This record gives sequence, structure tokens and C-alpha cells, in this order.
Amino acid sequence: MDPVNKRAAVLGFPVRHSLSPYLHRAAYAALGLTGWRYDAIECREEELAAFVGGLGPEWAGLSLTMPLKRVVFPLLDTVAPLAVEVGAANTVIFRDGARHGANTDVHGIVAALAEAGVPAPASATVLGGGATAASALAALRELGLGEATLVVRDPRRAGETLEVAERLGMSVDVQAFDSFDTSVDLLISTLPSGAADGLAVEASRARAVFDVVYSPWPTELAQAVRKEGGTIVGGFSMLLHQAVRQVELMTGRSPAPVEAMRTAGESAL
Repeated sequence: MDPVNKRAAVLGFPVRHSLSPYLHRAAYAALGLTGWRYDAIECREEELAAFVGGLGPEWAGLSLTMPLKRVVFPLLDTVAPLAVEVGAANTVIFRDGARHGANTDVHGIVAALAEAGVPAPASATVLGGGATAASALAALRELGLGEATLVVRDPRRAGETLEVAERLGMSVDVQAFDSFDTSVDLLISTLPSGAADGLAVEASRARAVFDVVYSPWPTELAQAVRKEGGTIVGGFSMLLHQAVRQVELMTGRSPAPVEAMRTAGESAL
């Protein structure tokens, strides 16, 4: 048993309905970390610097939601190369008096696809142009893909994601929602809940679809893909595996108890 009192939390606004506390607390229980606690704390963008600056030595780490994943950069002493490339740090680790930023979202996507048995794609399309889309591009690179299609509502606003693609060394073709080709090996939807409903039938032509939404589930997109016999990967799997990596980084314990975390998360859903 571990008597050390340590703290960690997920920050965001709103964040009270986050599944992260269930996942991390289950990990602590399975690892015997009885002195550890994990909370959900509402924190707006303009409040982050003061919050981080006021943390004591008992803090082990933070999980961040958008837009905090980008706002946190000036507050960090070191940033993992992958987080720099993606332009988003969803994890902060406090160690040796310093603040270290990392990105576990990319790992979450790669691990979720592997768990579902989705092979490395020869072609892929990403729906959406936000931070999760940037992580999706990085995941595709890790799977060996050097090019992808990015589908956004307004191609003129894809500049930030294209900068990420350039840092990743990837070639990206930007298309609009009314003109993209869905007959690809893998389609990744990073759109919020309900936003992909109108594309469900067309998008179901992809051989495999990863929908980052986990609640409510299944989405219309997931149902359409299943009807066509394709492989569907849900957002809960990504959330689980990015949290697994966070637990390992924050606690220094590896491997994290994946199945205990999965059970806790599914029960909370």
C-alpha cells in the first residue's frame, strides 16, 4: 500500500461530467495508491496560470481539456516533442520541481485502433480541424501514413491544423464537407456529438470509422457504419487509453490497470 498523499485532477470548463475521475481513481485503487486523489476542477482559460501557480508539492499531475491544452504551453518548463508538433499538451506532470507537458491523445487514438483490430491504413480522412484532428493526424503518421485528407466546414480556417501537418511532415489535402470522398481505409471523425449525423450514410462507405464521441453512444455515424458491415471504433476507447498513459506518467507505475479502468468508465457511462 502507498501512504503518500498525492493529488491530480482534470481541468476544464465545463468538466463536472468528465469520466476522467472514474478512470484515474480506479487505477489508483487497483495499484494500491491509497493516498492518491483525483478530482474534476472547473477552470477557465484565463484562470489556468493562477491555478497552476498556486499548486503545492502534493500535486502529481493534471489532465487538460480544450482550450487549456494550448493555453498551458507558456506555463511549462519542458514539453515533449510530440506535444510541440501537435500543438496541444493534454497532460502536465509535476516532477523534480518542474512542470512537464505531454500529449497522450495520440497514444489514445493509436491504441484504440489497435484494440479494435484496425490495420494500418493506406488512405485516411479526418473530419474536423481542431486539437483532436491535429492529434488524429499525428496518430496517422505513427501508423505510417504520410498524407491524409482533412475535411472542414470552412477550408479558409484550417491554417492552424495545416501548420501541425507541416510540423508532422505530412501532406494534407483540405476539402469541404460537401465535396469529400469517404471511400477510404479509415475515416476519423473529431466532430462533436451530433455534428456528423448528416454525414452518417455517406461516411459509412469507409472500411473503418473512428468516432471520437463516446456519449451518447452509439452515434448515428456508428450505427450507419455497423449497418454497412464496417469497423467502428468509439471515443471511449480513446479516452481510456489516453488516461492509461496519463496514469503511468503521473504515478510512475507501468503498466496501468487497463481493465479496471475500463470497467469503471463503462459503469459510469
